[in-house]
Amino acid sequence: MAGDAKKLQPIIIKRVKKGGHAAHGGAWKIAYADFVTAMMAFFLLMWLLGSTTEGDKKGIADYFASPLKIAMMGGSGSGDSSSVVKGGGQDLTRQTGQVKGGEIEAKQRTINLKALKEEQRKAERARLEQLKDKVERTIGENARLSSLGGQIKLDMTREGLRIQIVDENNRPMFDSGSAVLKPYMRELLQELGHVLSEVPNRLTLEGHTDATPFPGGERGYSNWELSADRANASRREMLAGGMPEERMLRVQGLASSKLLDASAPASPVNRRISIIVMNRDAEDAVLKNSTEEDSAPSDAASSPGPSGR
Repeated sequence: MAGDAKKLQPIIIKRVKKGGHAAHGGAWKIAYADFVTAMMAFFLLMWLLGSTTEGDKKGIADYFASPLKIAMMGGSGSGDSSSVVKGGGQDLTRQTGQVKGGEIEAKQRTINLKALKEEQRKAERARLEQLKDKVERTIGENARLSSLGGQIKLDMTREGLRIQIVDENNRPMFDSGSAVLKPYMRELLQELGHVLSEVPNRLTLEGHTDATPFPGGERGYSNWELSADRANASRREMLAGGMPEERMLRVQGLASSKLLDASAPASPVNRRISIIVMNRDAEDAVLKNSTEEDSAPSDAASSPGPSGR
């Protein structure tokens, strides 16, 4: 009986359950490591930004804006490591003397407009002086025009380079009372038109007569019309020589109002053609006056006229 009881004794099997996190494994550790790395990089970036000077920041910004220019030329904040020049020199000719960008105050460049304009005037005057020499050289090298050298006067005025062609008793530009150019003067003006076409300056062309009254009635053709016609005849010859028409800013006849030799009003030198290669100031003054005249109200518009029947 005892053996039967032993056979009927129940068998108890104990099962041990595995941990609840077995399904997750170690993936959380990788995510945590990435988070810590990102935070470390963020705080490192914040520390660098806080300790970097404004000059270095500008250098970094300039590098990313135009890396090749900074690499080749150097500059504030470029540093030795970002420059192809050994030692971080300022340019390819300097290899030493690198100053850490940002540790020195960047120089502030200021533009003095008055000084800049004065420099432009000097440069323009130098160009006109070279043009003066070229005109003299061109006439001197031309066998047919060199004989007219005594009738050509060149000087610098407030308006620019003035080229004056004056009359001589034995070699006039025009017949008396006529606006038809002599053949040698046509050649001279065409040559001047060719030379002056090479400069960008605008031109003023003036006709002058002496003080001898033009024969005719009081209301007839006078020295004013004659001087204007002679100026336009000269303009046409300069255009034939290659001068662009838009370069002529002003053509006018002044009769005897501006005598070259006031002590001898009837002198041949007072009969002349003046060509002024205008500087920028003179050109601006002419254009400004023209603009003001165009914008000014006319007398007829500003005041009522008499009523008619």
